[in-house]
Amino acid sequence: MENTHISEQEQVRRDALTEIKKLGIDPFPAATYPVDTTAAEILEGYDPEIENFKAVTLAGRIMSRRIMGAASFMVIQDHSGRIQVYVKRDDICPTEDKTLYNTVFKKLLDIGDIVGIRGFAFITMTGELSVHARELVLLSKSLRVLPIIKEKEGQVYDAFTDPEQRYRMRYVDLIVNPQVRETFVKRSKMVNIMRDFFNSQGYLEVETPILQPIPGGANARPFITHHNALDIPLYLRIANELYLKKLIVGGFPGVYEFSKDFRNEGMDRTHNPEFTVLEIYVAYKDYLWMMNFTEEMVERIALELHGSTRVPYGDNVIDWKRPFRRISMTDAIKEYAGVDVTDMEEEDLRRTCMDLNVHITPFMGKGKLIDALFGEFCEKHLIQPTFITDYPVSTSPLTKRHREKLHLTERFELFVNGKELANAYSELNDPLDQLERFKEQLRLKEKGDDEAMFIDMDFIRALEFGMPPTSGMGIGIDRLCMLMTNAPSIQDVLFFPQMRPE
Repeated sequence: MENTHISEQEQVRRDALTEIKKLGIDPFPAATYPVDTTAAEILEGYDPEIENFKAVTLAGRIMSRRIMGAASFMVIQDHSGRIQVYVKRDDICPTEDKTLYNTVFKKLLDIGDIVGIRGFAFITMTGELSVHARELVLLSKSLRVLPIIKEKEGQVYDAFTDPEQRYRMRYVDLIVNPQVRETFVKRSKMVNIMRDFFNSQGYLEVETPILQPIPGGANARPFITHHNALDIPLYLRIANELYLKKLIVGGFPGVYEFSKDFRNEGMDRTHNPEFTVLEIYVAYKDYLWMMNFTEEMVERIALELHGSTRVPYGDNVIDWKRPFRRISMTDAIKEYAGVDVTDMEEEDLRRTCMDLNVHITPFMGKGKLIDALFGEFCEKHLIQPTFITDYPVSTSPLTKRHREKLHLTERFELFVNGKELANAYSELNDPLDQLERFKEQLRLKEKGDDEAMFIDMDFIRALEFGMPPTSGMGIGIDRLCMLMTNAPSIQDVLFFPQMRPE
């Protein structure tokens, strides 16, 4: 985006930059600045009885200033927090030349500039822990005006709260709303807790292709691109499932991947076209084992992040203590919609949906009609963690048939706060059955279902070599982070969510 308009305040900063250069000061020095402490370390560790922190070097962004003649105060902010700095002219200008203080500090520095400070910690006359500056160095001149938050008598003014601006300029959001940083710190901790959990079980973290010749592993619309050298279309992956199962065929006992997936679909507070998912596959396990495994994992995340299984989210408190409730999809529809779909054929389901004013389309088959009923009547009630089990075959083309109910599959989805969080199967490892399921998906695509799966013959070939009984699970990292940080929107847990260009 080209900057075609410079405000009056921004022009003042550019003029200050020119004056600083004329004084022979580099406003963007290249040398390493030897930071050896942080604001938080001083604030948490200073002991007035021993007067420690007698020689500190820190750096940060100027967030406020009070000019008072030959001595001034400013507040700087680093990644750990804010601390007050006392600046005395005769200390930072020990020679007779007082230019640094009188011209640069008083007139040419601005809020937002990044400075380095050498000095010592002390308590001011008003009792505030501060750093007495012996040296002040300009490390980076800010040419834009920060939307500094002002507070008076408990009221906040000029806060940088507009969601679109916060998401579009996350770098500014992180500067002026430092509490936002904690969300992303927790996100990183959450992923590391999961990684440690998987590694402790002996599972291998792997990487699989993002550009794929066939967008397999999920029912979703892909993004399409073109590879010039090979002269073929390629797709940004909608899932990494089929590649991970090929690795199980290859002999790994368990593999997992934190992957970026892409789906060319709608955007709302729980959907972004680019999202992060964790998928894990473990040989010689089934979906019942995976339910226990998933419970243990998310309970551990809650405990390690919050010290409790009870985590607030909006108006609710989500209790991640296992075991979670388990109920089949047909029983959930019976409970919340008041209809029994167990023995209904497609036309009966279509009439039922129409009678209950459930939105459906002509290409929907039996499985999608059941799913539409479930979505309309059940999901909103599933606030506490709940496993919905035993899905129709037609909506689960990669899933093993139920060992007792052959018209259903061994699949579960974990619902929390009315939204799907995880999806898992006893993986289909019969190559002949898998090929027929793919062909059925092709028939649905021909009827108009643009989310139906493609046929992946290389995956069929892999299954023909033999895949052991396997269970797999995928969990949305962005949605899990929302729930663990009380974030109302997926955009709040993505550093740079997708947005229409300005």
